[in-house]
Formats: sequence, C-alpha cells, structure tokens
Amino acid sequence: MTKEELYEQSFMLIMHSGNARSSAIEAIQSIKQMNPDECEAKLKEADEEFVKAHHIQTELIQKEAEGETFEIPIIFIHAQDHLMNAMTTVELAKEIIDVHKEKQISR
Repeated sequence: MTKEELYEQSFMLIMHSGNARSSAIEAIQSIKQMNPDECEAKLKEADEEFVKAHHIQTELIQKEAEGETFEIPIIFIHAQDHLMNAMTTVELAKEIIDVHKEKQISR
C-alpha cells in the first residue's frame, strides 16, 4: 500500500468514525426529546458508520498480518483515536438511551 493510499484510508477512517459518533450523539438527543423512532434510526446510522470504519481498520490489520509493512503517518494514529472515540461514544449512547427509555416507561 502506498503512502497516499494509507492517507486516504486514514481520512476515510476519520470520516466514518466521526459520522458514527455524531449519529450516536443525535440518538441521545432524540431520546431526550422523547422521539424513539428517530433515536433508533440514529443508532442504526451510528452502527452502520462504525462498521464501515471498523472494516477499514480490519483490512489494514489483515494486510499487515499477511506481511505488508507500512510507514505509519501521524494521521493514521489520529484516525485510530477517532475510531476508539466513536466506539466508546456509541456504546455509552446505547446505555444512556436504555436509561432514558426505562425512565419513560416507569412514568
């Protein structure tokens, strides 16, 4: 993989991770506004974007496992940070949404 290709993959990883994080936050906002349908749609978007980001990461890991070597640019490290942040945000969003749903049911 060329340096340019790795840069492109890094930017795609940042984009999909950012989209996942944003959709997760929007899902929380939706449930706070008592809009469960929009919340579920936003969670679905978050999951879909996260899967796209994770696929890029997995592809790179597989290439390295097959013996391909990379000169890792700082932007790739930054992209990994975005992915981990998105993963945490999506997981926490799901927990927060569950709490809100339980509170709404118990009212």
